Amino acid sequence: MLKEIGSVFSFLTIFPSSNATLENIAKYMYVFPIVGIAIGLLVGSFGFGLSFFLDPLLVSLLVVASIAIVTGIHHADGLADFADGLMVKGTKEKKIQAMKDLSTGSAGIVGLVLYLVGLIITISLTSGFDLFKAILISEILAKFSMVLMASLGNSAASGSNSPFVHLMKDKRKLAAAFIIMLIPVALIGESTGLIMLGVTVALTLFLLGISTRSFGGITGDVIGATNELTRLASLMVFVSI
Repeated sequence: MLKEIGSVFSFLTIFPSSNATLENIAKYMYVFPIVGIAIGLLVGSFGFGLSFFLDPLLVSLLVVASIAIVTGIHHADGLADFADGLMVKGTKEKKIQAMKDLSTGSAGIVGLVLYLVGLIITISLTSGFDLFKAILISEILAKFSMVLMASLGNSAASGSNSPFVHLMKDKRKLAAAFIIMLIPVALIGESTGLIMLGVTVALTLFLLGISTRSFGGITGDVIGATNELTRLASLMVFVSI
């Protein structure tokens, strides 16, 4: 089991694993929240320490940079492709093709810039242990949202997303992911964490609806974009309460 979790870590982070096949990762997608816990602890501790010495805006910039480094910007690229696909006029097939285009369009660039600016500003509004909690909870929820999206959605086209969508139709895996996510979110975030969870679920369902209407289902880029957008949304909720 530890080898399988290691393969999931390698998929969601820059840390390599010799057991990282796509089928194996998809089979154990329900442990994504565990990786969220690890990323949240690592980046959250980094931000917590920096908050004692640096200005909040500088701390936020370094925290966002550390998230990008640890995760390899894998899902941020999905967000840019998702934005490009949404903005293309035409058939579902044309929209999907736009997401597969190796070059990032203007919509993708603008969307990614707005996301990063929003992330930096939002994180800068908290500090100390609150910063640690915000990062930890948002990372756990972001990873759970990917599991939820794969469990509820259907593939718009065959590709890297297909095994995840197929294997996550086992509702026992979704239940396991929910329990893994809920325990730390409820214990650390308390009522605020539960509100963040509610917003995460609502946003995931909203993105699922948009993707189904625009693309006929979900893709790997949609799942990646969900990770990024739910992270930002949950952080916004945290600093607003």
